[in-house]
Amino acid sequence: MVTENTAAPEEQQSSLKRVMGSKLLYFFVIGDILGTGIYALTGTVAGRVGGALWLPFLLAFVVAFLTAFAYLELVGKYPKAAGAALYTNRAFKKPFVTFLVAFAVMCSGITSASAAAMAFGGTYLPAAFDFEVTDTTKILVAVAFIVLLAIVNFVGVAHSVKANVVLTIIELSGLAIIICVGLFAVGGGDGEPGRLLEVNTADQSWLLAITAATSLAFFAMVGFEDSVNMAEECQDPPRIFPKALLGGLATAAVIYVLVAVTSSLLVAASDLAAAESGALLKVIDVGAPGFPRWIFEWIGVFAVINSALINMLMASRLLYGMANERILPRVFGTVHPFRRTPWVSILVTSGIAVLLLIFAGTDGVSALGGTTALLLLCVFTVVNIAVLVLRKEKVEHNHFRAPTWAPVVGAVLCLYLVLPGLSGKTARDYYIGVGLIVLGIVLWGINWLVLRSRGEQDAVKEFDPQSLKH
Repeated sequence: MVTENTAAPEEQQSSLKRVMGSKLLYFFVIGDILGTGIYALTGTVAGRVGGALWLPFLLAFVVAFLTAFAYLELVGKYPKAAGAALYTNRAFKKPFVTFLVAFAVMCSGITSASAAAMAFGGTYLPAAFDFEVTDTTKILVAVAFIVLLAIVNFVGVAHSVKANVVLTIIELSGLAIIICVGLFAVGGGDGEPGRLLEVNTADQSWLLAITAATSLAFFAMVGFEDSVNMAEECQDPPRIFPKALLGGLATAAVIYVLVAVTSSLLVAASDLAAAESGALLKVIDVGAPGFPRWIFEWIGVFAVINSALINMLMASRLLYGMANERILPRVFGTVHPFRRTPWVSILVTSGIAVLLLIFAGTDGVSALGGTTALLLLCVFTVVNIAVLVLRKEKVEHNHFRAPTWAPVVGAVLCLYLVLPGLSGKTARDYYIGVGLIVLGIVLWGINWLVLRSRGEQDAVKEFDPQSLKH
């Protein structure tokens, strides 16, 4: 009894607040999925596939839905922060592999947030305030944007996820406007339904065109990876995750397909591609010329803010979780005594995002989006395999169990979308991805040397399954 009483204050000081219920988690998933992917990458996806813009988003949803089953089983068994890195660590017990997975997921969150920041500084904010930006101004605005997100992140997750609910509603209203514009225009005789079946085969086969577009569109369906990294701040994760995660994915998929159909009906794929991150603004201009454009411009501002905020939340919580797993130095797990947020991890991830913006340049949206999808597809391949390996490890609490075929098919599809020559990804995506992995290997070496100097190079924390019960 004495031991329990003395341990309680320590646990209270080192653990995170459980502030997220099922509704907040549902909006968290939707808000993350509906952010930069649909608002900033619609034009790029159209440029790769042509008028059949809806198909890549639908296929990306199928791949994401299959992988989500693996995540649901794993987060139910191990409701801790660290997500894919934690599952890799438990399944394979290889610190090097675990570190690379953690690094890849962290980079995906940071690159996603950086892509959102670039869309914010280069498209939506200038459109909302009606001013022209130079390349330098675009990057400076994006950097300032990341700094502001870091401050919000530090204030506390309770404030952040509640702000996410408001921003998600704003995002949904913007996409609802696009869908209503499409219904109004088609009802008035506008639109070209024949474009919905057009696939861009100018310099590639139809299969490669669809695969390349799907691989990029997958970037827009990855909110569930962010959500599992918030497991330690959710109330009763094994119970609330299945409904919130699958419901959020399904809701986002329906909205994505409707928006994609509307965009293709009203605007030619070549025009959407030329508009780049402003493709949805082009849809408004064509479908509803009398609509107050400034409304959608401001909605776009809030949409990319929400996407970036959630991704930076995920990245910082991942570093926090990995520090607790002894895969990264313990300093990354430092929690502020008053704000109860992982302030060191917030500072580090924000700094990396700023550096990435500076080095990525003005073409950051498509480059960072493609790299994000590539990294996550690699990670999801590993997670789908890990859930099968961990079937041999039992826990004493009830949790969701995925049908065996789901992770098997999910692993095959994710791997297919990664392989060069089959995925249709550009060489640039692989160059950036390989560069980040090399950086990860360098950081692993530095971390290993630090641990070795302390005599802890083989210290990987093992969990007692009883400790995972809440």
